[in-house]
Amino acid sequence: MSQRTVVVTGLGTTNPLGGDVASTWEQVLTGKSGVHHLENDWVEQYQVPVNFAGTVAVSPETVLTRQETRRLDPSAQYAVVAAAEAWADAGSPEVDGERLGAVVGTGIGGVWTILDAWDTVREKGARRVMPLTVPMLMANSPTANISIRYGAKAGAHAPVSACASGAEAISYGVDMIRNGRADIVIAGGTEAAIHPLPMAAFAKMQALSTRSDDPAGASRPYDVDRDGFVMGEGSGVVVLESAEHAEARGATVHAVVAGIGMTADAYDVAPPDPEGGGQERAMRIALEDAGLSGRDVVHVNAHATSTPLGDGIEAAAISRVLGDDTAVSATKSMTGHLLGGAGALETVLTILAVRERVAPPTINVVTMDEGITIDLVRDTPRELPAGQVAAINNAFGFGGHNAAVLVTSA
Repeated sequence: MSQRTVVVTGLGTTNPLGGDVASTWEQVLTGKSGVHHLENDWVEQYQVPVNFAGTVAVSPETVLTRQETRRLDPSAQYAVVAAAEAWADAGSPEVDGERLGAVVGTGIGGVWTILDAWDTVREKGARRVMPLTVPMLMANSPTANISIRYGAKAGAHAPVSACASGAEAISYGVDMIRNGRADIVIAGGTEAAIHPLPMAAFAKMQALSTRSDDPAGASRPYDVDRDGFVMGEGSGVVVLESAEHAEARGATVHAVVAGIGMTADAYDVAPPDPEGGGQERAMRIALEDAGLSGRDVVHVNAHATSTPLGDGIEAAAISRVLGDDTAVSATKSMTGHLLGGAGALETVLTILAVRERVAPPTINVVTMDEGITIDLVRDTPRELPAGQVAAINNAFGFGGHNAAVLVTSA
């Protein structure tokens, strides 16, 4: 494996806080929540037990053409929107298609398309199903459409690793550049699962917060009264590039992806290993990959979903690897949990934290769980040190998937 340096030259997102990177970052620093009551008729119609979530702040219909929205599941729409911003931010680089790759992960994929198609079969018969149903519902549809749009011929891949998918996609993109398959990779994650079936299913397994009296305050990582995660949707995308290629074309570099770590718990299909061993190893592997030690890391954007079990396990793993002096942020308190898109959006936020030298706040923490000893950034942003700094984004998923992405300042 080559040790080519991999840099980030483009950032893009659409999510519950904003339709682009600038507006999202502005809302993050002010500690705004993107969570609200759902106004969909289906909440009452199907008696969905949780009636709030974080829907995208800007409809993709304001960015995409009518034909594009009709031919893409919402999960692909979000990814295409985020990729367009990231590509433009990177300067729309001229690159041989055989040196350009795409890797976009998702946890659930085209759930709206597949369930709408089933409704059509039941209500109107099989002949009325749209011809493009299969291309729209495929989990690889987002990365395939991005590959087609930008002519990415080095490979188009779609990790499906639950809530670790977006971070795994970025890690896979790093590997593509390091091993010489590509000079540039468009990488990220996406999800559009605020639909009655996933909402009902997550609620049934008691994974979702039921704090319907206070949606904006429902996601409260590390709080003693946390009661589950809040569903979110959207996408985060980065443009990864070899340092040599970026330098040759005079590209602006946001950060360096210096280390990646991926492990599996091999413990259970839903809850994480209670010892947090896989999460700890992912962070240690990322550190080793970057040639750094725990004391070099000044910031962590934690997975921190606001679940009673998961938050404590991750916090303990962070303490073992980095100690209790590293500034930890839990941005899902503002965005909700984007599932397969979470690790990618939060990598974007980690890159911005390193570039701007500021750790985002964690909101909604009223009473800190006394068993958690990490240095949580609460309520207001915190300045990070000057000079070369390193930060980690953690992303973990059902099935025991663990990914850690370590970025350093450019």
